[in-house]
Amino acid sequence: MPMIHVNDIDIYYEDSAPNDKQKPIMVFAHGLLWNTRMFDKQVEYFKAGYRCIAFDFRGQGQSEITKSGYDMETLTEDTLALLDALDIQQCHFLGLSMGGFVAQRIALKRPELLLSLTLLETSADPEDPKNVPQYRKLIKAIRWLGMKRVSQKVMPIMFGSSFLSNKSRKADRREWLSMLQSNRKGGVVKATTGVIERSATYDQLSDINTPTLIIVGDEDVATPYAKAERMHFAIAGSKLVVIKGAVQTSTVEEPEQLNKAFNKFLANFM
Repeated sequence: MPMIHVNDIDIYYEDSAPNDKQKPIMVFAHGLLWNTRMFDKQVEYFKAGYRCIAFDFRGQGQSEITKSGYDMETLTEDTLALLDALDIQQCHFLGLSMGGFVAQRIALKRPELLLSLTLLETSADPEDPKNVPQYRKLIKAIRWLGMKRVSQKVMPIMFGSSFLSNKSRKADRREWLSMLQSNRKGGVVKATTGVIERSATYDQLSDINTPTLIIVGDEDVATPYAKAERMHFAIAGSKLVVIKGAVQTSTVEEPEQLNKAFNKFLANFM
């Protein structure tokens, strides 16, 4: 799949139907430490009826590692430049965790681009000060030891006990652990710093008029139900759905539940 040069960087993206001008468009934005693979189950499920586009943020997946530009505002500009370069006039935009931070900013900055907004396992608040020292330690460990050495400690942050303890999903755990370990150190350190230093969007959420679906995993401790509910109350008319057995990666942990919830939401636009 192609790379595209936008906003002075090379962005990797995947497009399920690049020549189809009839299908409605879905755009997927991944979370910290991951890439387009987060949405394989969603693309497979929806691609018959939608043109599905997923991309890697700068410094992650296969996109270019740059010296700077990992703040949420620059990532938002990267994303908008990608949409413009692909001549996307309107889309259903789904952002998970870090991708959700960007999705909120797009809804506030360029609402005309969005048919709908889906915020997955994310927050409108700045990073909790209590968590920042842990993230700083993680960054230091990655910088000195590399991603492979710290990956086992990161897995329980990203995946819930239901997924991690299920014997039938051993192969899935091995696959995602390997993917986590494949992260490039320089990009991960910078991307993580961008996440923990992000500013809040909560005070602006009442300005969002885009039809919005908010999804949270019932085992999520990083962006728990209270944060999802807080966004739900702030965005008029939004829908709130809880995914059982999921933490920060429901697209992988519970794809059937997620796809069903998303499909039900999208039925409003048929």
